[in-house]
This record gives sequence, structure tokens and C-alpha cells, in this order.
Amino acid sequence: MQPAIVITEQPVSVSVPVGYSFTLRCRAEARTSLQYQWFCQRQSVCCQIPGATKQDLPITAQQTQLYTCRVNDLYRNAVFSDWVKVEVHPCVARGLLPQLWQGEPVIILNPTEQKVEVGKPLLLQCAAMGVPAPSYQWYCNGNVLEHQKKKKLWITHAKVSDSGTYLCCASNSHGEHWTNAVDIHIGSCRSEKFFATGKIALLVGNNRYQHHPNLMAPVTDVFELSVLLKQLGFQVVSLLDLNKAEMVTAVSRFLQLLGKGVYAIFYYAGHGYEHLGRNYMVPIDAPQPYAPENCISVQRILQKMQQQQTALNLILLDTCRKWYNLECALSQVQPLEPWGNIVYGYATCEDAEAYELQDGEFSSGIFMKYLKKHILQEKKVTHMLEDVLEDIGRDPLVTGKQVMEIKHTLKEARSLTDPICPLGAAMERWGCGHEPPRETVTFPCGARAELRFQHLFSNVMSVCAKLQDPPAHVTDAHLMLRQPTEVDDVANLEESRPDQVESLLASVCKQEEQDCIFQLCGLQKIQVDVVLQLDLHYTQLSTKKRTCESLQKILPKSLLGQFFSQRNYAQPKYQNTPAWADPKVQQASLRTGAGQSLPSSNPSNSSSEPEENDESSLSELCSALLRAGPGQDHP
Repeated sequence: MQPAIVITEQPVSVSVPVGYSFTLRCRAEARTSLQYQWFCQRQSVCCQIPGATKQDLPITAQQTQLYTCRVNDLYRNAVFSDWVKVEVHPCVARGLLPQLWQGEPVIILNPTEQKVEVGKPLLLQCAAMGVPAPSYQWYCNGNVLEHQKKKKLWITHAKVSDSGTYLCCASNSHGEHWTNAVDIHIGSCRSEKFFATGKIALLVGNNRYQHHPNLMAPVTDVFELSVLLKQLGFQVVSLLDLNKAEMVTAVSRFLQLLGKGVYAIFYYAGHGYEHLGRNYMVPIDAPQPYAPENCISVQRILQKMQQQQTALNLILLDTCRKWYNLECALSQVQPLEPWGNIVYGYATCEDAEAYELQDGEFSSGIFMKYLKKHILQEKKVTHMLEDVLEDIGRDPLVTGKQVMEIKHTLKEARSLTDPICPLGAAMERWGCGHEPPRETVTFPCGARAELRFQHLFSNVMSVCAKLQDPPAHVTDAHLMLRQPTEVDDVANLEESRPDQVESLLASVCKQEEQDCIFQLCGLQKIQVDVVLQLDLHYTQLSTKKRTCESLQKILPKSLLGQFFSQRNYAQPKYQNTPAWADPKVQQASLRTGAGQSLPSSNPSNSSSEPEENDESSLSELCSALLRAGPGQDHP
């Protein structure tokens, strides 16, 4: 049976500032005329509102109360509307509401960052004004928390897996608004005085210059520092011999991965100079003489690092600090923010040179000789660098020639050995996991060879092959890795490979002897897939005939030049990589260079980086790259 009275429009809850005027509405239908009466409830006391006998109830908000409307017909039938809440916020900052506010959500309380022990309760709160009152939805690491739909998020017993980045969306019929994102740490890290949310390092070593004297130490120094930083938990990208465009790209990728609480290290070894406190790194394609617009400003990189809200910014410059071109104007650099998280470690003092040491097959800088001795120490990073400074000062080879210098604003006793407590989903990794796994290939004769891929540097990869136990009918077997002769030469990078790389590779591989090694250098220059051919030369025992069998491997350019990819750093799916194949069956239609290294495409004369004297150059470039990345304003 149809009810005598049907409410067709229920009143709605609102969340407004004190003094705000609005109207509650109630509509109903029946066979007779209707009468309305509004009631309010405050502190468990319900009372009739005198004179509130119309469909609309005008209100000027003074205090939080509940409201309902009773509807009667002439036959004494009565129904009540839904109870609605008028939430009144007495302290709202002036200017928080738009001048022509239409009732869309406005956040007035954001959640706050917290550190909670395992098993303890976690409480996050937010609040928003709106007409109607907003509904809430919480997110963690971009994922919807299905059962967290109130202003307060409550977890009775927090787990380590509850750590992450939280934010809440307030929405109503007029739109939606998001709270600030906050980082929640749950676990043993709370007992640590300091910790990093991640550790990221970019190491650049320029050795072989086109218009300037070559250097020897950067190869060894970058390699040894990368090994030590990985022991400290750093994700490391180490790059050799970059031109200006490549250095800008590398720095931009580096900046993309920095975030709140990260420990960031930028190390550069190569030609450089300083003028009136400004430090510049010299790319391998810088002309002679060079000017600021041909180089990369260190101070600008540091400004962008600061903007990522890092907890520690460590700049290590293993360069000379002399200035020979007095006629060039300085670039304009904005002053750094006083956030107390910057440490400079200079290999030498102002207007002085940095020296290299020759030790057998390897060359090393004086600075790195002592830095690697102390960098693993569990002490404040500035104190660790002071130990390096003292050791350099005692070295008789550079007495009176080279003195290290330290500048810093580090206000907290942060150490490179501090633990890592990641925020949210595991931080996207870089600098590791880029090489394919080992694989075993089989030749038609039944002989098998194991193939290994090894990165000495992020843009230098070695392909190693080792013959397994050959079958009984095969004797005097030898392996050779090369590029197929039918592939055209685009360029030969034999001269671009530093001799020290071969020495390092020999030292790394000495524990496990390989039959042949093919070295790929300058991976950032790869423009096409690379074809490698593995030849097996052997003698058939029955016929004494010398025979050669070959297999080909295609290395995708997306794998080789992955760090410089325009998209992201996701690990490639190697199962989709073409397997080894008989070259008679698989025709190679690819083009690449020959010899011991990959072709170098000539860098474009028009760089995407503006002139160094343009104040917004690096800032605009990095901003454009960040906009193209996966980051979003909300989940």
C-alpha cells in the first residue's frame, strides 16, 4: 500500500564556516495539504524550532547541529526526513574560501606526516567544507582504500606494509579536491635518529675529450666509487664520456628520481673550472677555448636537487678550479634556499688544480684515493670528508699543490650509512637490473656456450662468452664474438674506449676466465638494435676437418640505451627479446658498427638545452621532462 506521505527531496548535510548563510530544503507529496516542522538536536537534546514551519529552513551557521523535518497531513499521518548535519567550522583562515564560492569542496585540514611503531595505532585526519558536505575517499600509494571513506583514517594495529604516501579526496556534486600527500613510516626506522627514504647517485666521468687533453683517472674513480656507494645502499648510475646534450639528459633523469627525504649524490670527474664561486663541468665536446654556455653549471643542478625536498645533497667535484677565460661573463644563478642539507666536497681548493696518480695499469685521482678509504664510515658526512681532507694534506706528493675544500650547510648529523625507509611503493630502481640474465646457447654440432652480460658502467656493457664441455666428436674448439661482416659500418668507436675500461674488465673477470669478450661503449648513442655473432671454430674428430658454425643475437636498442629512454626506467621483458638463431634462417636486416664497440651517431648541432647564460635553461628542461613522466597530482 502506498504511504500517505512521500518525501521527494531530502535535506542535505553541509560543512560551512561560522556566519555562512544557506537553506535546508525538504519536499513531500500526499493526497492532502501538508504541514512542515523543523527540529534540531544539539548535545543529545532534540527540540522544535519555533516558527520553522515551511519547506525551506534558512540558517546562518553558528554551531554544529543536527536537523530533521517532520511532515504531517490532515489525517495526522506524519513522517520525518533524514537527519542531516550542519557542521560549522569556527576558525577558517581568511581568504581560504573563493569569493564566489558555489559549495565546491575546500580543504581546511590536511593529514600530517607520522612515524609509527609496528603494532601501534595510526590515525590520519582531514576535513573539508562544502555544500553539500563532501564525501571522503582515502588513498595509499595511489590505490583506493575501499573501507576508508571518513574524515578520519584509523588503523588499530599498524603494519610495515601500511607505510606509504597517503592522501584523501573530498568530493560533492560541485567537484572534488585533494589533500596534501603525506608520508607515513611504520617500523623500526622510528628508532633511528636519521634515515633516508631512498639513496640515489649519479656519477659522471669524462676522459676522452675532442678538443682538450685526455684524462685517465675518471674511469677508475667512477668505477670504484660506484662499487662503494652500492655497498651503502645507493642506486647508482655511472656514465663515461658524455657530451653536453648527454650530460643534460643524465642530470634530468637524475632529478626525476629524487624526492622527499632522499639522499642524493652527484659526483663529477673530468675537466672543470670555477670562477667567482661558480662551478662548471666541461663536456667532452666543449670547444677550445670554452665559455659558460659550452659547459654545465653545478649550482643550477643543486638548485633543482633542493626543489625535490631531498634530505641530503652531496656534491663531489673532482676537477680543477682554475679559470683561464677572464673575458667571459658569468651566468646568472639564483641563491640557494637555506634548508641546511647541502654538502660540497671539492677535490682541490679554489684557483688550484686536482692531480692524478698512476698505479700500474690504473690511474686514480688523489681525492678518490682517500675518499674510498673513508666513505663507508658511520659518521656525519662532513666529518667523513674532514678525514679525507686531513689525509690529502699529509700526502707528500701533493703538499703545497692540492688541498681539499669542504663547504656545507648540513644542520643534522646525517651519514651515508643511515638506513633506508622507503615511502609508499618500492622506489623505482635505476642503475641496476638493466642487463639480461645469463643464457646458454647450443650450436648445431651440440656444443654449448654460456653468455653473460656485465655493466662496468651504465653506458658500457661487456658481452662475455664461455664454451661449456664440448661433445666428444668436437676438438680444438674456439669461440669468437663479433659483429657480422654483412652489417655495414656506421662508425667505429675503437678509439673512444678508454684503455682503463679493458683493464677494469680484466680485473673483474679474472676470477672466472672467459673465452671471448665483446665490449659495447657509449650505449647512450645507440640508435638501432645491435646484432652480435658468436662463431664456433672446431675440428671434427672423425674427418679432421676444420669447421665454423655461427649464431646471431639481437640486442634491442631499448635495452642498451635504457637510461636515456624518454619514457621510464621499467625493466625490460627479456622473454620478448629475440633468441639466438642460425644466421642462415634469421636474416639480419639491422645496421650497426663493427669492431670492439658500437657506432657513435654524431650529436646534433642544435641542442635542446638553452644557452648556459639563460637563467631558466636547466629549470625549463627538467620541468618539461618531469611533466612527461608518470607523476600525477592525485591517484
